[in-house]
Amino acid sequence: MINIEVAYARPDTQAIVALSLPEGSTIAAAITASALAQRFPELSQAKLTAGVHGHVRALETPLREGDRVEIYRPLIADPKDARHRRVALGKTMKRDDGA
Repeated sequence: MINIEVAYARPDTQAIVALSLPEGSTIAAAITASALAQRFPELSQAKLTAGVHGHVRALETPLREGDRVEIYRPLIADPKDARHRRVALGKTMKRDDGA
């Protein structure tokens, strides 16, 4: 058995489920076992993108002891498009380092 976590977050809430699964379990199996789709209906209707420790991985990826599966929400806007819109409006990103 391996011990892992499955995490999902929305702007208003987050959930982390600790699981013990058989060795060789995949990301998809962990998501199913977490039952997060029952708590967050948008997960059962969407094509899921998930990763391990911040790196996107295929749902068939086998997990290892201590892995943290993260279910990612789809982007609302393409970051490049958002930047182009800000530039067109004359807005810039502000730096926090005083430069």
